Amino acid sequence: MDSTAAWATLLRVHAALTPLLDQELQAAHGLPLTWYDVLLELNAAPGRRLTMSALGAAAVVSRSRVSRVVDELERAGLVEREANPDDRRSAFAKLTPAGRARLRAASPTYVAGIERHFTGRMSRTEAQAVAAALGKVLRAHDASTVVPLQTRP
Repeated sequence: MDSTAAWATLLRVHAALTPLLDQELQAAHGLPLTWYDVLLELNAAPGRRLTMSALGAAAVVSRSRVSRVVDELERAGLVEREANPDDRRSAFAKLTPAGRARLRAASPTYVAGIERHFTGRMSRTEAQAVAAALGKVLRAHDASTVVPLQTRP
C-alpha cells in the first residue's frame, strides 16, 4: 500500500460522510453537524462549559469558526456565554438546558447515521482497528503539541 493511501482514504471518507450526517441532522432536528459537535463537547465537559479556546481545541470546528458557531447557538438559546472570573480576557461557553435537550433528541439520529454510513460498512474487528490506529495518531499529535507552562523566576 502506498504510504499516502490511508491518508487519502481518510480524507475522502470524511468528505463523503460529513455532508450526509449534516443533512440527516438538519432534516430531522434542524441542527447542523457543527452545532451538534459543539453541543457534544460542551455536554462532556465539567460543568457543561468550556472556555472558548478549549472549545476551539476540542471541537471539530476550526478555532476561527468556533466563535461564530457559539454566536449562532447562543441566538438559538442552546448555549450561553459566561464571564471567566479567573481571566477577564476569556469567556466560557455553557450548555443550556435547552441545548442539552436538543443534543439528546438528536443523538439517536447521529449515532444511527454513523452506524449506517461508517461502522456498519465494516466488521467489529475492523472498526476497532480503525479506532485504535486513528487514536494512536491522535495521541501522538496531542503529545507533540503540548506546550509546557512557563515557570516564574
